[in-house]
Amino acid sequence: MNEPGGSELSATLRRIERAAGALATASVSRMDETLPWFRTLPADQRSWVMLVAQAGARSLVQWLRDGGGTADSTQEVSDEVFAAAPQALARSISLQQTVALIKVTIDVVEEQVSHLAAEGEEQQLREAVLRFSREIAFAAARVYARAAESRGAWDARLQALLVDALLRGDSPDVLASRAAALGWSDAPPVAVAVGRSPGGEVSAVLHTVYRQARRIGVEVIGGVHGDRLVIVLGGAADPVAATGKLLSAFGDGPVVVGPAVPSLDEATESARAALAGFRAAPAWPTAPRPVPAGDLLPERALAGDAEARRRLRHDVYATLVRAGGELLETLDAFFAAGGTLESAARALFVHPNTVRYRLRRIAEVTGFSPLAPRDAFALRVALTVGRLDPVVPVVPSQTMAPGVSKTSQTGDDHRRFL
Repeated sequence: MNEPGGSELSATLRRIERAAGALATASVSRMDETLPWFRTLPADQRSWVMLVAQAGARSLVQWLRDGGGTADSTQEVSDEVFAAAPQALARSISLQQTVALIKVTIDVVEEQVSHLAAEGEEQQLREAVLRFSREIAFAAARVYARAAESRGAWDARLQALLVDALLRGDSPDVLASRAAALGWSDAPPVAVAVGRSPGGEVSAVLHTVYRQARRIGVEVIGGVHGDRLVIVLGGAADPVAATGKLLSAFGDGPVVVGPAVPSLDEATESARAALAGFRAAPAWPTAPRPVPAGDLLPERALAGDAEARRRLRHDVYATLVRAGGELLETLDAFFAAGGTLESAARALFVHPNTVRYRLRRIAEVTGFSPLAPRDAFALRVALTVGRLDPVVPVVPSQTMAPGVSKTSQTGDDHRRFL
């Protein structure tokens, strides 16, 4: 191409300048024809694209004047091409879509090269346009990279605030407003997982979480709270299994998953259970990883978790009392006999099959089998918690009415309290 300022180049540049508006209009029209998603954009965003297209035409002229059209030039296109549109456009249109818009615009310009270029400069202008399109793509990538970095830093701060609010038990309105700013769709069910953070930059830790969550198709909000990594999962049918696929994002040690709840509004309950389980998990060295917080009820109760004590008292001990049928007496005898069925039967003066039946009933009504060591431990703690709680007093044997058996009197009194 001729030196900048040459008569032929000057004529080409003047033609491009005069045609800038028409080129932008033709480009937007072509986008509307060939890109279905572009037709769905709001009017204001379509107008922003028009402004960017016009700025691109002006930038092409300036780029050619500055020598960017020569084959050995390293002239870069300024990011100011995209300054014509607000930053909101970068959040509305993806980088891939922006590249598609650039391609359409370049195609339109190439089709007009014969009308834009001075005589004999058609091929040179066509090659320059190709180089210019490459530089425009690089400029777009820089804009999106900066936007992503800024957005990532803001999102990290907002997510940290959301996790902090969740752990503090803030009102649902606070949680909802912060989650909405992050684009959280609140897909049910929602559960909270807690484990140790692997350390390092928080942004790098969360990037690993998000990348893995995208692979398994679940929604996540994460935050590092002290030395703990807290993850809120949404839309995972089995939160424990989903957390198992995110384990590489956590550091060493236990990972505890709180109970699933219908929405983020109720996730404080899941977070409290997960945190209580995380604190109590060292007492169960062989616990699976991840482990549901509900599987740590006995450890949580021993560590002072009031909710765990309430569940063991209400769901296990009180259930046994209400069930009657000498289940409590049988369970006590079974534990006193060291888990030996025949010895428990002799102590109760019943057939071993009767003990077997009662143990199966205990498993049915409580969900814990006395024959399984782990479940037996939970049942022992539940009995202890239930008998220590003054709300459910045990009636001493000396207060029994004449002619009433110990078992029936105790069961009747318990039922009046429960």
